[in-house]
Amino acid sequence: MSIRDDISRDTKEGMKGRDRPRVEALRMLSSALKNAEIEEGRPLSEEEEMAILRRQLKQREESAEAFRKAGREEQARAEEAEAEIIRGYLPAPLSDEELKTIVEEAINETGATSMREMGTVMGRANAIAGNRADGRRLSQLVRTRLQG
Repeated sequence: MSIRDDISRDTKEGMKGRDRPRVEALRMLSSALKNAEIEEGRPLSEEEEMAILRRQLKQREESAEAFRKAGREEQARAEEAEAEIIRGYLPAPLSDEELKTIVEEAINETGATSMREMGTVMGRANAIAGNRADGRRLSQLVRTRLQG
């Protein structure tokens, strides 16, 4: 069963339960996936669906932060609630220990010794981590390791 199928099923359940905020968030996700499918002109792979969900999650997190800085707490909470719904469709993120292990493996495989090789290390680390790594956190660990 694809992510779109799960979202469609959960939207119907939310409608039956009259959970309006959840239904709106799920419709937004469904729309983002459908638009990407139309843009590609073919059904999306699971990897592509995950990438879209991660992009949507990042947008919600950034919006919540911006609303909070602007003193608009209610909107920030609404964005965080949508982000939490999106997280439910993504695989569990890796722990810091798992990320550190991946960073070490990527550095060993690429033979990187300086910050100039950060892009190479990041590419390998992302390939190893698959869909489960937070890019910002991974980048931070690679930078720390290459500088130290």
